[in-house]
Amino acid sequence: MPTTSSVLLPLAIDMSYDYLVPDGLQVAPGDIVRVPLGSKERLGVVLDQAVGGSGKPVDPSRLKTIIDRLDVPPMPQVSRQFIDWVAQYTMAPRGMVLRSAMSAKAAFTPVKPKMGVRLGPQIPNKVTPARQKVLQVAGDRVWSKGELAQAADVSAAIVNGLMKSGILVAELMTSETALLPDPDFAVPTLNDQQASAAASLHEAVAAHKFEALLLDGVTGAGKTEVAFEAIAQALREGRQSLFMLPEIALTNQFLKRFHERFGVQPAGWHSQISPVQRGRIWRGVASGEIRAVIGARSSLFLPFKDLGVIIVDEEHEPAYKQESQLIYHGRDMAVVRAMLGKIPVVLSSATPSIESHVNAVNGRYRHLKLTQRYAGAKLPDIVSIDLRADPPERGKWISPKLVSEMQEVFERGQQSLLFLNRRGYAPLTLCRTCGHRFECPDCSAWLVEHRFHNKLTCHHCGYSNPVPRICPSCDEKDSLVACGPGVERVAEEVVERFPDARTAILSSDLIPDIEEMRILLDKITNREIDIIIGTQLVAKGHHFPGLALVGVVDGDLGLAHGDPRAGERTYQLLQQVTGRAGRAAIAGRGLIQTYMPEHPVMCAMVSGDRDQFLQQEGEAREKGALPPYGRLAAIIVSSNETSQAANYARMLAGRAPRSSKLRVLGPAEAPIFMIRGRARFRLLIKAQRDVDIQAYIKQWLAPLPRPKGSLKLVIDIDPHSFM
Repeated sequence: MPTTSSVLLPLAIDMSYDYLVPDGLQVAPGDIVRVPLGSKERLGVVLDQAVGGSGKPVDPSRLKTIIDRLDVPPMPQVSRQFIDWVAQYTMAPRGMVLRSAMSAKAAFTPVKPKMGVRLGPQIPNKVTPARQKVLQVAGDRVWSKGELAQAADVSAAIVNGLMKSGILVAELMTSETALLPDPDFAVPTLNDQQASAAASLHEAVAAHKFEALLLDGVTGAGKTEVAFEAIAQALREGRQSLFMLPEIALTNQFLKRFHERFGVQPAGWHSQISPVQRGRIWRGVASGEIRAVIGARSSLFLPFKDLGVIIVDEEHEPAYKQESQLIYHGRDMAVVRAMLGKIPVVLSSATPSIESHVNAVNGRYRHLKLTQRYAGAKLPDIVSIDLRADPPERGKWISPKLVSEMQEVFERGQQSLLFLNRRGYAPLTLCRTCGHRFECPDCSAWLVEHRFHNKLTCHHCGYSNPVPRICPSCDEKDSLVACGPGVERVAEEVVERFPDARTAILSSDLIPDIEEMRILLDKITNREIDIIIGTQLVAKGHHFPGLALVGVVDGDLGLAHGDPRAGERTYQLLQQVTGRAGRAAIAGRGLIQTYMPEHPVMCAMVSGDRDQFLQQEGEAREKGALPPYGRLAAIIVSSNETSQAANYARMLAGRAPRSSKLRVLGPAEAPIFMIRGRARFRLLIKAQRDVDIQAYIKQWLAPLPRPKGSLKLVIDIDPHSFM
């Protein structure tokens, strides 16, 4: 009887395929194999058993044969279990989840020789401070140019200059072995609260069993230093660690802190690393040579050989939710990955999500609290500015009170930060003559003016056009006017009011890559910038020692949506951004401009009573049977033809099985009805907590006709966006 193996392919299919194993080839579950599929060759993973299909045996004569097995580490069993779990929970095809786990294509091709650099025989006595940093870091190791520049915290131009002068010489890199972090390289001195939390993390890692811990500390309390102690314990045991961040903008500052603590850089996994780097990291993680990874949400799918702990930093961040293709929440799936691997997961935040806070209060998560800032620093005083009583001047956006405080801070030689969570110059452009408003031709959204680039841009599909001088509706010249402020417009006002101040805008639209981001953040840290104007990019994890004042230009902005998480998210964002102030020796202060100072979010910010706010939000969620006290799932129907999407959505709603434990709401037009030329209708399933909502959806959709043509149906379990 011929030997067969079941192979799952990284395609948008749910079933595996059986293949014959040729004589002389041995394959085992987890092996990466090359197989024929139609007229092409594909890579796939050998499974423990077949999934999907009819379940009927197939005549071996009809089966194709595995071409070969790749000489790469196999995908561990826990990774295969994780793929199955994610697929079943998110209702995505298994092959689509596998695609996330096999995204490093270079890992499956032969490793090419790589040239690196090392110190040459001639080392000069006098060099610039930047070059001296490179010489100190280089040692006797062969480095890639990029890794050496990153480790020394200098630009690539510095390394290139050292090569041209012969101080660094080229040499073939013969090994990809990663340097091992040293858990005792620079053991920190912790205060009593930090030491107690660190001891709990040591205990959790050493137990080799699943546990979820909420590391709940005020901004500046040293949560990262405490979390590092969990990594140190895993390293002492020879195991691996994963530290997850919500945004790659935080990566460089974190890498520096990791290097200071452990003596080497961790492997970084995010969208901006090169394909070759992705391949090297995938192999190093699978072989166990790489012990520490810092990564975005997709790092959960790396094939860790012996993972000892997962840390989810800023666990409350919406950026952990992936909204396209494979739809999942990185924080929640991190808990699942830890459960399957029988390891602890640490969720860290100064403003925990309602879900995590409820789990901690109910005892499902161990609650570790840090109530004091590091080194005795004080939390900033928070004050609301009632714009009804103290409005800005006409045509301006910064109130007199905020301007006055900024002036005092500037005169003291300290830094201010103005926060507005709105990119560009203005959110709307219209013609003052005929009232024409510039709207995206493919989305039901206004075009945002970006004056620095002289463009009107859609933030949903990327459509852009130069700003016209003539109104396309009435042909009037120079009649266009910007309505409302974006960060560029606020920066324009700052330059006008403070002409002698050094200013910078922190916005993803204006920073082309992570290297430019690093340079700008270093300037702020080194106090080469006096006034920072930023979007939510500034709210996440940055440490600016000279920052004394944070002014929120529009504190009400996030409260205008009909999102059940609007209050929670606004509070988290305001708390995080004001928490950037006063983190070192200087006193900090936060001023929030609002038209609703009586709103519970503003009252909680001013009083500093976070737990009371979380309790009120939790009670409101419980009353409305919303997560975590109930379950939600969304179904989004879209099409190039509005009538087709509308008809299918109505048919879908009409065929929903009746149940006393859930309700199907809709269909309704999505708040952003048109995106990229596709009309969108949403249905919302609201269920009791004990309902198997995935089973209900399967039963509902199974007998219905499948979408055809441009018609698409997307399922979002636990939706976080309702747009």
